[in-house]
Amino acid sequence: MIVLDSTDSSSINDTVNGTHHFTIRGYSLAKGMGPGKYVSSHTFTIGGYDWAIYFYPDGKNPEDSSAYVSVFIALASEGTDVSALFELALLDLSGKAKHKVHSSSSSTEEACGKLGYKRFFRRSALETSDFLKGDCLSMQCTSLKHLLDTELGCDVVFLVGNESFKAHKLVLAARSPVFRAQFFGLVGNPNSDTVELQPSIFKVVVTLV
Repeated sequence: MIVLDSTDSSSINDTVNGTHHFTIRGYSLAKGMGPGKYVSSHTFTIGGYDWAIYFYPDGKNPEDSSAYVSVFIALASEGTDVSALFELALLDLSGKAKHKVHSSSSSTEEACGKLGYKRFFRRSALETSDFLKGDCLSMQCTSLKHLLDTELGCDVVFLVGNESFKAHKLVLAARSPVFRAQFFGLVGNPNSDTVELQPSIFKVVVTLV
């Protein structure tokens, strides 16, 4: 493990939910440390549990070291397992807000304490992108659990007959490959904020939210 002096960690938390922002200054110094070696954030607390972000500039596994960076969050609280709905994002530093976002629902027990992506982003693309500016990159981890119980941040409306229901694209995408493709892929209409559904199909959607 390597913890650079030039990293910043900050959190915005409430009782159950929260967002943690992690900035690495000196990406070029971290690059080349080898597969399986990581730069970590400070430990932060969300939902009563301690977490940390792990960034692997040369990939988590040797087979990915030449092509991808890996990003994970890890449960730092001992003796417990947690099911989490979370979002990991590389932040666009150009001001265009075109962030690289991955969201998932998983259990720390199933993932051996770490949740994330071995192939988060192709390294060659990262190094020529707006995610890396001035040898710095910023990541953000957001707990999405609270979105299931509130209309905060709703960005899509389902029209079912004469009724409408608000939902969250990230939550749906995390739980359904069909919605992931429609809202964040190359098919469908990613910019759509309304979806018309038959009642029978909407019953299936309800199980996802």
